[in-house]
Amino acid sequence: MKFSGLVLGALALVSSAIAVDIQKSVIITYKENTPDSVIQQDKKAILDDGGVITHEYTLMKGFSAKVNAKTLESVSASSESYATIEEDKVVSTL
Repeated sequence: MKFSGLVLGALALVSSAIAVDIQKSVIITYKENTPDSVIQQDKKAILDDGGVITHEYTLMKGFSAKVNAKTLESVSASSESYATIEEDKVVSTL
């Protein structure tokens, strides 16, 4: 019985050590007066932390990305007066 408890404890420790930060799909849009340097800074922060830009919009300032929660908080804080960040998910009318 002690052996199985030890094995389960070891497995829990190993699984938490190799856990990968889960990425969320988000859409980040910016006000029209947002400087391009702010948008580029946010994109760079996402890419530097292992995120992925999945689409860049042309009719409005913004992009969609897969990003971890820590990076999302950082981008949100640095661009809070310019950016709107929404979860990218399926929307239906019914």
